[in-house]
Amino acid sequence: METPDVGIPEHLAVRMSMAEQYEYLRTKLTRRRTLVTAGAVAAGGLLAGCAGKTTTDGKATGGKTSTPATSKVPGAVVTPFGRHLAFGADPKTAMRISWQVPFAVKKPYVRVGLKPDDLSRRITAEVRDLHTPGLTGVRPAVEQYYVHAALDDLHPGTTYYYGVGHEGFDPAAPHHRSTIGEFRTAPANPEKFVFTAFGDQGVSNAAAANDHVVLRENPAFHLHAGDICYADTNGLGKTTDGYDPTYWNLFLKQNEPVSRSIPWMVTTGNHDMEAWYSPDGYGGQLARWSLPENGFDPKHAPGVYSFVYGNVGIVALDANDVSYEITANLGYTDGKQTKWLDGRLRELRATKGVDFVVVFFHHCAYSTSSHASDGGVRAEWLPLFAKHQVDLVINGHNHVYERTDAIKNNAVGRAVPIGASTDPTKDGIVYVTAGGGGRDLYGFPAGVKESYEGHVTRHGTVDTVRWEKGQHTQAETVEWSRVRYRGFSLLSVEAESGSTPRLKVSALDGNGKRIDHFEVRRGH
Repeated sequence: METPDVGIPEHLAVRMSMAEQYEYLRTKLTRRRTLVTAGAVAAGGLLAGCAGKTTTDGKATGGKTSTPATSKVPGAVVTPFGRHLAFGADPKTAMRISWQVPFAVKKPYVRVGLKPDDLSRRITAEVRDLHTPGLTGVRPAVEQYYVHAALDDLHPGTTYYYGVGHEGFDPAAPHHRSTIGEFRTAPANPEKFVFTAFGDQGVSNAAAANDHVVLRENPAFHLHAGDICYADTNGLGKTTDGYDPTYWNLFLKQNEPVSRSIPWMVTTGNHDMEAWYSPDGYGGQLARWSLPENGFDPKHAPGVYSFVYGNVGIVALDANDVSYEITANLGYTDGKQTKWLDGRLRELRATKGVDFVVVFFHHCAYSTSSHASDGGVRAEWLPLFAKHQVDLVINGHNHVYERTDAIKNNAVGRAVPIGASTDPTKDGIVYVTAGGGGRDLYGFPAGVKESYEGHVTRHGTVDTVRWEKGQHTQAETVEWSRVRYRGFSLLSVEAESGSTPRLKVSALDGNGKRIDHFEVRRGH
């Protein structure tokens, strides 16, 4: 379909951010009853400064690129957007601030201080250019600019205010004061806190609604279990996948109201293997995110890391490395990730003050929904989870909420009905699929009913499958599927320390109503 002539007047284009240009065009085209995707907008050359020359070969690149057209845009008319936070290796003292600009800028920086009207500390930031090659007749080449600043030597348990800027744009100027954000570092000693989690978000009304629920929970941080944006629509990790890099602009803009103040800790799903970027499809992730660089190889596997907040150790993994279902990156770490996982779990269990260990990654160890369970995850990682008595495992991939009983030796170690308590040292591990982050929803096998708080159905076996080597499935009949909810949802986990440490795990629907809850306590 031919794109109508609805370009942005030049006098407006130079004053509008990329996201604002897109919204201008979307509104204009909607009035004409014409649907235009972000990719079609880019293809028409309407996102000024983003489209480069079309090429048909070569890998996409990150880092410094030649951008003569965009470098002429005055900094005063370039507005940052898409701010998102992430912890450094130690959440008590280190924060990473990231954002996007629609054009290349000079001398980017962050102002930070203890009061919104006193941002006296100034930290230099770096621009990571991301070049996506064009495909003739499909999309033009695209240049994107992500900016990152590392804040270290912060004080524990302290609220900081910050503003992002560059030459020509000072966030401390009176007319930019509305852009100032804030964050809080982790406390020096463990105290009660909440964290939230989901996977498979994308860009949608439901995704934005889930963000609002996250904000109401006021978490210390949020875990995103992969399939972050869905710029890659097929999720096979191949260059034949449908792909629109400008979709990331919409995603970061959507999430900014929450990610500007709540550290947004992501890991890697199959839709995040963007094959146009080296290495292994993760160059885009390296450009867009600044995550703790304490995994086994942060420059090649950015979604693998860990951190400790309060009395909880968090471990992020890249399940593309072990997935039998989607094999584009199967074995790409040559066992290094699994070896690192063994050592890191051992360290966390020996760390004073760490009561609980939570692991999150994308592909499901246990689920009965469309993607089912991944035998590669089970084979490689479950023995280590059992060995080190992991307390909770959070997955995405299946766009539902599903929660198991406590699983031990691949069977039910203890039934955990809604509202019950479980002890990982005796009962086994509860696995939660929290894939209702905002993308189109899945279902459960034919004849299998939903069962959740306020709507509990008779518990029984479920006929499902698991993925095995060679990308084939093996039928299995399971008893561990305890809670099932086919709707948008997220996890909210309250961690308590003290004489009786516990994790109070709740699942909330897209309106914030509770659909499941249980408690994890060790040695009770």
